[in-house]
Amino acid sequence: MVTSALSGIFDQISVHPQLVIVVPALMILGYALKRTPKVQDWMIIWILLGAGILASIFTLGLSVSSIANGFIAAGAAITTHQAYKQSVVERSNEQKE
Repeated sequence: MVTSALSGIFDQISVHPQLVIVVPALMILGYALKRTPKVQDWMIIWILLGAGILASIFTLGLSVSSIANGFIAAGAAITTHQAYKQSVVERSNEQKE
C-alpha cells in the first residue's frame, strides 16, 4: 500500500526545464549569504532550500512536483558548490603544502 502511494507521487515528479535558472541563482544567493557575517554557515542550506521551494512554487504553481523541484534545485546548487570546493579549492590547498 505504501509502495503504491509513493509510486503515484514519484510518477508526478519530473525536473522542469524552467528551473534551470534557479540553480545558478541559488548558488549566487549562497555565495552572498556566505559573505554575510550575521548568517551562520548551518543556516545557509536551509535558506537555500526554502528559496528553491519558493522559486519553484512561484514558477510552476503549488503542487507536489513543484516542491520536489525546489528540493532538486537546492540540492543541485549545494552539490555543485561542494564539488567545486572539494575538487578545486581543497586540491589547490593540498598542492601548496
